[in-house]
Amino acid sequence: AQEPGTPLSDQEYHQFFKFLRNTIQVRTACELRELYGCKNSLVERLDEYENHGVIPSGPICSELPENPFFLNFCTFSLYRCIMKQYFLKV
Repeated sequence: AQEPGTPLSDQEYHQFFKFLRNTIQVRTACELRELYGCKNSLVERLDEYENHGVIPSGPICSELPENPFFLNFCTFSLYRCIMKQYFLKV
């Protein structure tokens, strides 16, 4: 079992985004995030699912040279949506 608040494994990410593609689609999830922010109940559930039940508090570290950290998980997720880098992990 993964520790709450940790990111999904590579295999879990594959399943997570496979689920999104088959049901609400990644684009729709990103549009929800952009329209309603991270306090939307569906967006919160997706963020919790992606992090084993707990949305990490910020700052969120990143291996991206152009963005070494994000203020919170919401900012990180929004960045992934904008850049269309859905599998980018922290």
